Amino acid sequence: MRVVVVGAGFGGLEVATRLAEQLGTDVDVVLVDRGEGFVFGFSKLDVMFGKATEEHVFHPYADIDLPGVRFLRADVGAIDPVAKRVATTDGLLEADVLVVALGADLHPELTPGLVEGGQEFYTVEGAFRARDALEQFSGGRVVVGVTSTPFKCPPAPSETALLVHDLLRERGLLDSSEVALVMPLGVPIPPSPDASKAVLAAFEERGIHWHAERLVRRLDPERRVAVTQDGQEIPYDLFLGVPVHRAPRVVVDAGLAEDGWIPVDPLTLETRFPDVYAVGDVTSVGTPKAGVFAEGQAGVVAAQLVARQRGTTATTSYDGRGICYMEVGGDLVAKVDVTFVSGSRPVGTMVAPSSANAEEKQRFGEERVRRWFGRSWRPVVR
Repeated sequence: MRVVVVGAGFGGLEVATRLAEQLGTDVDVVLVDRGEGFVFGFSKLDVMFGKATEEHVFHPYADIDLPGVRFLRADVGAIDPVAKRVATTDGLLEADVLVVALGADLHPELTPGLVEGGQEFYTVEGAFRARDALEQFSGGRVVVGVTSTPFKCPPAPSETALLVHDLLRERGLLDSSEVALVMPLGVPIPPSPDASKAVLAAFEERGIHWHAERLVRRLDPERRVAVTQDGQEIPYDLFLGVPVHRAPRVVVDAGLAEDGWIPVDPLTLETRFPDVYAVGDVTSVGTPKAGVFAEGQAGVVAAQLVARQRGTTATTSYDGRGICYMEVGGDLVAKVDVTFVSGSRPVGTMVAPSSANAEEKQRFGEERVRRWFGRSWRPVVR
């Protein structure tokens, strides 16, 4: 069986690794990505706030050494989901099974004024530039703002606001500074009332201004104000933005997307095209756009392909569950366990912030680097 996996983020890496672990050279996997390497989403915050360096959090795809898996660095120019054919800058790939794990493309340029007057921190390059902006910041009004929905890792803006507050306190700038968060959600983490309550309490304790159910539609760089969808103006000296997310153009051109994202069977992750699956941020499966959910979906797809290769029937289906580790400042981490089931309200619980959770988060990263890249790694170096 020849499997082509396009996209080497959480979902693509997990599909390839599970197939290698369970089938070895009995399956032929080509993993395609245009990038040189992988960076965890949480590692971008570690770099932004001085806990790690850019070099330390970068995992080169060249390190992948999995049986039956070949990594191909190339741009994907076209996808034919009927023929299960992928055109790349390195040639044409033909598949028995195609897995689309291309994630969401980020477009800071679609928010007027963001490129000229603010910093986005969701791309790897943007997060590293935001680190420099924070290092040079001498005090004033910091606004963390979301510019569109849906967006990846819904807790990340709240984490950023809390970590900015920590940084300002450490540098003795709180007396001359304030932090605000602009979010489209009514509460920080809707599936978990306990987590939302804890985050809002942390905001109140620290004096972080919470602007709920609002989106930043544009920045006015000359006047240094962020303008929300209802016309409210929020002054800033440093703006840290979550940019517009869109499905990659190649997915739309292939006819895979509906209403902006790829619809899939919520239990099997198969698209409407036979033997074509999609996992992670590029889908509209109903879970948040976050790596842990992509990983869970990838496990379900891999289980189906393993069963197919062995001539058995897969018994695994996607349960919509994910565990999110959330930084709350002071080197403490909360753990939020949430489940999204199609047709039902999402539910979630929270384990209170602790250093034990911080260690568990570290082990989470270590284990994936060991499995995906075959080496040891410690996420935080400070």
